[in-house]
Amino acid sequence: MAAENKKVWHTVTVESNDEVAEGIRRIVLRYPTRQKAKPGTHVDLEVPQPSGETLSRSYSIVDVDPTGHLIALSVLKVKASRGGSAAMHTLSAGTSLRATEPLQNFPLGVGASRYVLVAGGIGVTALVGMAAVLKARGADYEMVYVGRSRDVMAYLSELEAEHGDRLRVYAEGSALDVDALLDEIAADTRAASTELYLCGPIRLMDEVRRGWEHHGLPATNLRFETFGNSGSWAPQDFIVRIPRLGVEARVDANTTMLEALESLGVEMMFDCRKGECGLCEVRVLELDGQVDHRDVFLSRTQREEGTRMCSCVSRVVAAGTPVREDPEDETVDLEAAARNPGVVTIETT
Repeated sequence: MAAENKKVWHTVTVESNDEVAEGIRRIVLRYPTRQKAKPGTHVDLEVPQPSGETLSRSYSIVDVDPTGHLIALSVLKVKASRGGSAAMHTLSAGTSLRATEPLQNFPLGVGASRYVLVAGGIGVTALVGMAAVLKARGADYEMVYVGRSRDVMAYLSELEAEHGDRLRVYAEGSALDVDALLDEIAADTRAASTELYLCGPIRLMDEVRRGWEHHGLPATNLRFETFGNSGSWAPQDFIVRIPRLGVEARVDANTTMLEALESLGVEMMFDCRKGECGLCEVRVLELDGQVDHRDVFLSRTQREEGTRMCSCVSRVVAAGTPVREDPEDETVDLEAAARNPGVVTIETT
């Protein structure tokens, strides 16, 4: 069951749906009433499926027009889409769907001596608005934008034009040295009052979190937003068992464990569906394979203990599956995975 979080729902209309980078579309929704969206906010959508059912998905708000009626999102089409991004890419102007008013889990602070924004891939959508507000405030800020190539980096030209040398871009031919970035922050006399805002793949987030802790920087000054479709392995089918309930479910590559168990009527606690809140955490009793932790809730030590996982985003892969080098590589030997899927036995909380 979902935790109460005072969501207010509206029926909204798709105003436009345009490509802004390779595989990324800017989708503008028209709301019936004026909305206020501060930097870092997102909306939850009920995304229609061909079956007639809907999937609940969260998308960061890029911007809101001056009237407050038009809210823009940007959606990356994930190669192994669970039905959310693929459906969003096909929405046509005039389509109606249900959406919440803006929700805030990633607020921009006030009063820091320095701000550093780090965007990985589609994570830039959560930071575009923050950068604009910091510029308007006259704050001391810089933005770091990391992507595979310029062709797949949404809003890159706009950000370069607006922020100039405050924007550092790492794409083909260059790579972000996280240690060097954090060394620079830690060596600055303003380190204790520098805030870093991060949105991107789990691997990037883990690297920054480890480095931030290693440098002894204030934990409260590192803030992040995540999306649960990036892990160490490409998604593949696996089996989940709950002995107490006599339940066994096959979780396909386009479905989460949480969704598979919900479809069988298992009562599950959840809220964010993004691997942040920890409400959907389950205990791991037995494991044949490897857990692909895609959350930011569990600590590194908790992950290594192997006794729990977040059912909304984390997955299981067959033993011996090689870790992918490219976090966006969704290539997987589906036939081999189907013959010998990973199996996890759990207990719900």
